[in-house]
Amino acid sequence: MLEQNFQINGARFGGGLGQCGSCTVLLDGRPVRSCILPVSEAGGRSVTSLEGLRAHDKLPNPAALHPIQEAFVKHQALQCGYCSAGPIMQGYAFVRDNANATRAEIEQALAGAMCRCCAHVRMIDAIETYAKEKRQ
Repeated sequence: MLEQNFQINGARFGGGLGQCGSCTVLLDGRPVRSCILPVSEAGGRSVTSLEGLRAHDKLPNPAALHPIQEAFVKHQALQCGYCSAGPIMQGYAFVRDNANATRAEIEQALAGAMCRCCAHVRMIDAIETYAKEKRQ
């Protein structure tokens, strides 16, 4: 629905059961699976997609990549890119709330993100890099 009705292409439909995370968006700053979120729950609330992450943080040049997206590119953690919204949005929210997270905690936070390209290790590397940069 986001893709068809609003041209938001970062959040992808994976199966409609909330299992893979490829449709993850931020609802009032918290990651949610948009495929199982009733539209009525989003009314009057802030919804941020992968495309709006930089604007969400009020960073200059909203057309540029957000630092967590840059970390994913740096670590080549976006094989096909289909699932990227899940680990990026989940990782972003997790690091925001847990800047000193360990690698094991990051792995646990991404446990529900499904990537069929087997890029999980690189995704964790990217989130770890983003967390380190955020601490500095």
